[in-house]
Amino acid sequence: MPIYLPPISRRGFFRRTMLAAAGLALGPNLCAAEKRSDDHFWALFSDPHIAADRALIHNNVNMADHLAQVAQEVAALPVRPAGIFVNGDCAYSSGEKEDYATLTGLLKPLRESPIHLTLGNHDNREHFWNALDSDPTAKRPVADKQTLLITTPQVNWFMLDSLDKTLSTPGELGKPQLDWLAKSLDANADKPALIMLHHNPGLTDGVPGLKDTAAFLEVMRPRRQVKAYFFGHTHAWSITPDESGIHFINLPPTSYLFKEGKSSGWVRATIADDGMKLELRCLDTTHKQHGEVNDLKWRV
Repeated sequence: MPIYLPPISRRGFFRRTMLAAAGLALGPNLCAAEKRSDDHFWALFSDPHIAADRALIHNNVNMADHLAQVAQEVAALPVRPAGIFVNGDCAYSSGEKEDYATLTGLLKPLRESPIHLTLGNHDNREHFWNALDSDPTAKRPVADKQTLLITTPQVNWFMLDSLDKTLSTPGELGKPQLDWLAKSLDANADKPALIMLHHNPGLTDGVPGLKDTAAFLEVMRPRRQVKAYFFGHTHAWSITPDESGIHFINLPPTSYLFKEGKSSGWVRATIADDGMKLELRCLDTTHKQHGEVNDLKWRV
């Protein structure tokens, strides 16, 4: 199966922290009773671009500090998310194994919830799998792809792998993955389907996205259970309705900014029976978009 970071109980997390930091003062959150998980709440991250060197700065931003701040904010919430998504470009540039070691270290405060990761053009699939102690020979839904179906009581999440070549900007799903998606959507048509992958459709604001966008849309559009398509890559928060009624949701970068003044942070997603509420949580709480809420209704 594709790898992810499985949840660690608060008690287990506490034990690991005690062993790793014996003699240090522990934050009160570690000593508190285990928090309740909210099955309707999901935390969405994208484009952290974490380097092995935690001190690395790009466009006057320390990417590791940004991810650490987001992780601390989510960890401090009174309820735990049902899961956390990190939607590609997990690594800074070329997906070195040490980049993923730093990434997983920064995500430790969130390990009470499962953490699912997709891959972008700055990732390296083999380094990613090796760094997270995955068996490269393990059976996967699509060979050599980080592809996963996550079933929940409310919705089905389909995580796709659009990494074509490391350091090559466009992405591609490929026919085997598109065939798997079509078959899996048909076999799980009883609940809303939410699709997440790193690359944007076609050419978005000058940023090359999926090379096989047309084939991808041919799978999604006629299957009415598909309600939303989440992507990153362009580093620009936006929500756009497709002509078919599917919501195209461009997640903001968690860390790596293309242009100063753009929003960065994470998105709080809350699932309802007939839609989803998305709240933008900016790292800069004075940003004009901080706290922006979008109530999306599912197409029928």
